[in-house]
Amino acid sequence: MKKYIKKLIAPVIVAVLLIIYFIVYFGFLITLLNGFFKYILGIVPLVFVVLTVYVCIERIKEIRSGEEDDLSKY
Repeated sequence: MKKYIKKLIAPVIVAVLLIIYFIVYFGFLITLLNGFFKYILGIVPLVFVVLTVYVCIERIKEIRSGEEDDLSKY
């Protein structure tokens, strides 16, 4: 398990930074807009955050299964 810890750090850090970016950027835009656009811009970052978490979980599964370099399949 310890040999995978170093390989897991980068995907988790990137996912956390992306989530923070989405929340801050779209939060700033939501404060500038009124009406219907405010609700649409509330849904968009939520979808991005869910997708980012999903991709991070899939990458962690790949690393744990030993498929660090999945480009070699193509």
